[in-house]
Amino acid sequence: MLAITLSVIRPGVVLPRPAASSLRRTTIVRIKLGFIALSATLALGLGACGGSGAGGGDATTTKEAAPADLTIGVAMPTQTSERWIADGKAVKEKLEGKGYKVDLQYAGDDIPTQSQQVDQMITRGADVLIIAAIDGTALSSQLQAAADAKIPVIAYDRLIRGSKNVDFYDTFDNYAVGVAQGKALLTGLGLMTKDGSKGTAKGPFNIELFAGSLDDNNARYFFNGAMDTLKPYLDAKQLVVKSKQTAIEQTATLRWAQETAQKRMEDLLTKAYSDGTKVNGVLSPYDGISRGIITAVQNAGYGAKGIARPVVTGQDAEIASVKLINQGVQSSTVFKDTRLLADQAVIAAEAFLKHTTPQANDTKTYDNGVKVVPSYLLPVKTVYKDDIKSLLIDSGYYTVQEVASGQAG
Repeated sequence: MLAITLSVIRPGVVLPRPAASSLRRTTIVRIKLGFIALSATLALGLGACGGSGAGGGDATTTKEAAPADLTIGVAMPTQTSERWIADGKAVKEKLEGKGYKVDLQYAGDDIPTQSQQVDQMITRGADVLIIAAIDGTALSSQLQAAADAKIPVIAYDRLIRGSKNVDFYDTFDNYAVGVAQGKALLTGLGLMTKDGSKGTAKGPFNIELFAGSLDDNNARYFFNGAMDTLKPYLDAKQLVVKSKQTAIEQTATLRWAQETAQKRMEDLLTKAYSDGTKVNGVLSPYDGISRGIITAVQNAGYGAKGIARPVVTGQDAEIASVKLINQGVQSSTVFKDTRLLADQAVIAAEAFLKHTTPQANDTKTYDNGVKVVPSYLLPVKTVYKDDIKSLLIDSGYYTVQEVASGQAG
């Protein structure tokens, strides 16, 4: 009966003109049908308002749905990095441990592939999307489709820019990552101690700077945090960037690629150090970039024939770099415990599924160009050689055997 009523009064439908003898009766019927339709509309509206949250949709249906009937789409950027493999695995296992279905996709660092994968997740009826974007500006149409389908979107570690349809951001304190990398470089050179006090070294030291991929919003936070930390030492001439490449546009590494970093470091050594001077330290924002830098300097003879290796920083505690730190080849890395990040992604996803708002601990920092995205920031820790056991092995992140071999099991 309700379907018939709504059909009769649906806007835009032209009804046939009744005969004069039945006009009054038809008018009365229309009035009655109008009241019925209005009552039905009000009832539906009140039902939809009850308990609806940031994700929109029918709260009653979502709350009553069992986890096994709900699907979370998880879009990860690449499997060429140990870090993203670990992230995808952790998120999937934690969600499946709670009974949810998980659609996990890796995009091979290809933007069109990731766009297509997110489109498919929406088409297949994902209830929440967790996205670690390759390019933080390339998913606007997909996010609009998600919003139209009332699917909440959680940006995972990489802020998605240029869209109002980002509901939450789970990440680490990215500026603090850069600060930690800057301090680690200073500590490795002896200008600072691990506790932050003044070191015994005076300098000057020759350093070079590397930044991440400019299509990743985090790269600027890392670089700015590091440069703010290093600036007093650069101003005092205790640190010298011999290549004079100090802007992020000059130091960026597209897609965070190890091979790209190695090629740039080789070029720097050829052009800026051909006079026989040596590079003493390199600011690296990521372990893969660090390994490219290390390969370049090793090929140039550093670490042999009495030529000291430069201090090289890093990030993500990738097992191959942890082995190098243990061997004294890489100086440090910033540890971002992906298990904790996965936990927060699950907490946020469940909040949206229950039509509540995930708890944010930062509502001011992460402006994506359209809105300030509510965020949950996790702390980071710097790992030097003598921290490997306490921070990585004792916590169960790696085993002794994995550190020794440089391969995760």
